[in-house]
Amino acid sequence: MKGREEKSKQSRRALLEEHSPERIHARLGREPKSQRVSDFVLGAIDGCVTTFAIVAGAFGAGFSESVVLVMGFANLIADGFSMAVSNYEAVSVERDQAAAAARTERQHIDLVPEGEREEIRQIFQRKGFRGQVLAEIVATITANRQLWIDTMLAEEYGISRSSRRPLGSAIVTFLAFIGVGAVPLLPYLIHPLNTAEQFYSSAVLAACTFFAIGLCKGLVFSQRVLAAGVKTLMFGGGAALLALAVGFFLRDIIS
Repeated sequence: MKGREEKSKQSRRALLEEHSPERIHARLGREPKSQRVSDFVLGAIDGCVTTFAIVAGAFGAGFSESVVLVMGFANLIADGFSMAVSNYEAVSVERDQAAAAARTERQHIDLVPEGEREEIRQIFQRKGFRGQVLAEIVATITANRQLWIDTMLAEEYGISRSSRRPLGSAIVTFLAFIGVGAVPLLPYLIHPLNTAEQFYSSAVLAACTFFAIGLCKGLVFSQRVLAAGVKTLMFGGGAALLALAVGFFLRDIIS
């Protein structure tokens, strides 16, 4: 109990130091960091699901080890590239939308400045500001053109300052897809294992991978770590079970 109280005091001291005026000033002055965690999680989960789905489907259908490896690595490369391109396009669209919204706001400020000031006034009025305080907020924001535009983007369009770069997002997604997606195929590179041993080893590796991805996600986003791991494991395991069921079903139909 005493150790817990001491740890709590140390944590509070560290938090107070982090919120000193100097630290806050330095933190707010930095450019917002581009978030790559979502790109990594997207690629990692999809890569592992895609590859293990092939492994499970092939095992259910009774395919050989060589077929699993060929199908697995072929899909790993092709689907990884496809997902990277899709993420590149998605991030590009986000950036284009933000740029278009910024252009629109610049034009509106030039053409109808009083209307744009009224928008700022009503935005902060909705937040509870009134009278002289509200008037000063409106005057301060509209006196700085870039601040005016940024405020409108954030409040009217929900666009934050943080923006991902399409190429960086695509690369992270592709590398995560390839790196993590290759894990379920590793047992098939070990020749002394028989078909059943290869499959069950692949299943264990895939389960551990799903759980580890969930744990990392929980740590990064300050969620309940164990719950995040179990949740990701359940989602990935569900996809694998569907693939296995389809493999058994098609084997019975085809044979």
